[in-house]
Amino acid sequence: MWWFQQGLSFLPSALVIWTAAAFIFSYITAITLHHVDPALPYISDTGTVAPEKCLFGAMLNIAAVLCIATIYVRYKQVHALNPEESRIIKLNKAGLVLGLLSCFGLSVVANFQKTAFFVVHVCGAVLTFGMGSLYMFVQTILSYQMQPKIHGKQVFWIRLLVVIWCGVSAFSMLTCSSLLYSGNFGTDIVQKLHWNPEDRGYVLHMITTAAEWSMSFSFFGFFLTYIRDFQKISLRVEANLHGLTLYDTAPCPVNNERTRLLSRDL
Repeated sequence: MWWFQQGLSFLPSALVIWTAAAFIFSYITAITLHHVDPALPYISDTGTVAPEKCLFGAMLNIAAVLCIATIYVRYKQVHALNPEESRIIKLNKAGLVLGLLSCFGLSVVANFQKTAFFVVHVCGAVLTFGMGSLYMFVQTILSYQMQPKIHGKQVFWIRLLVVIWCGVSAFSMLTCSSLLYSGNFGTDIVQKLHWNPEDRGYVLHMITTAAEWSMSFSFFGFFLTYIRDFQKISLRVEANLHGLTLYDTAPCPVNNERTRLLSRDL
């Protein structure tokens, strides 16, 4: 049995691979058509102009669904491992809410381009990166509280390093983007897709875009730490029938069906 066939470990793997593919394909398309500059454009800029915006939006919507599934499985796993720890249960629920908000933000970013709906796009980005960062922080706290009883200390330290990486990237992006969009470097920055080294604010732009890509990679790294954990879990779906037919008759006892949510043959 291959590693990705064990449990639900394919979920975080598919999430990272699919999201990275969305970024790469839209980037290559935008570069080929000269819609953006090759040197570190905003991730959103690679999905602003047709046809790459269609690819960017469709693939990120699927990525949002994969992210929801991954976050939900993690929630169920932590809950099953700590059924009587009230502090962990509360943190786990908070993590679920934060993760779902981040997924919603990802869908908003995918469907509302920066140049057309700037305010909506920024709100989606804040949800994606902001709530996503808090989700990672909460999961790191959960990892700390579950070690060494549930898993080893190495998992906690790896996740902590990734969260620090994410925090440094977020601080850099927030600081430089606030200065860049303060109005001191022109009013057309929102619509600007091509930058030259001679442009005002070019250095701030490059730092902001580098921090955005770095923060995205930190998200990838964090979800990759789920692979080993997800090898230890599978979910089942149970169908409860109230009768042997679909007519309006009195309920009668029937044999319920319990099958895997996802077949191992997948």
